[in-house]
Amino acid sequence: MAKLTKNRKKALEKFDKKQAYSVNDAVKLAKDTSSTKFDSTVEIAFNLNIDPRKADQQVRGAIVLPAGTGKTQRVLVLTNTKAKEAQAAGADYVGGEDLINKIKDENWFDFDVIIATPEIMAKLGPIGKILGPKGLMPNPKTGTVTMDVAKAIDDVKKGKVEYRADKEGNVQTIIGKVSFDDADLVKNLNAIVSEILKVKPQTVKGAYITSVTISSTMGPGIKIDLEAK
Repeated sequence: MAKLTKNRKKALEKFDKKQAYSVNDAVKLAKDTSSTKFDSTVEIAFNLNIDPRKADQQVRGAIVLPAGTGKTQRVLVLTNTKAKEAQAAGADYVGGEDLINKIKDENWFDFDVIIATPEIMAKLGPIGKILGPKGLMPNPKTGTVTMDVAKAIDDVKKGKVEYRADKEGNVQTIIGKVSFDDADLVKNLNAIVSEILKVKPQTVKGAYITSVTISSTMGPGIKIDLEAK
């Protein structure tokens, strides 16, 4: 068993690991148990009663957080038809096969999100195995394959986050930074909870969300009771 650090031990003394807290209290605890010297990211994790192996129980999408993410996202737009529009909308990098080849040949990844127009998607085949594991492959379900590149760029810059259930039915995404006001973290948390409920597969029987936790970078997980006030 890994030895508890002094900071970790101090953090664990501030709450009951077995107890589930209200959203407001959980947010306060996540901030209070953060011990990093940098502005930690705050994440939320769901365990869902789904079977991701079934096509009708996939949970995947994206949402623009109302209070943003606290992170500046660098956007790459791959397109043969919307370059001027992408540049005008504030994309950090715009190109076509030249930048696809740069990723393939130079292992270039000076960006956080790729937005692509439909006509160039076929060209991404050679780098699909590179982009996929990094979570960078554009997808219509998350709004990153679109002809409306201006809106897609705006959404990313405002605080768009993607979510996707893993093979165990877990969904994890960021909801902000420890430096955020409690109210903004609560606003973002409630928005992602509403989003996850909205995309509940119709074939799911019984309880859908089986657990929810919130944590800061390197901080302990705080259980949330979504019904608690």
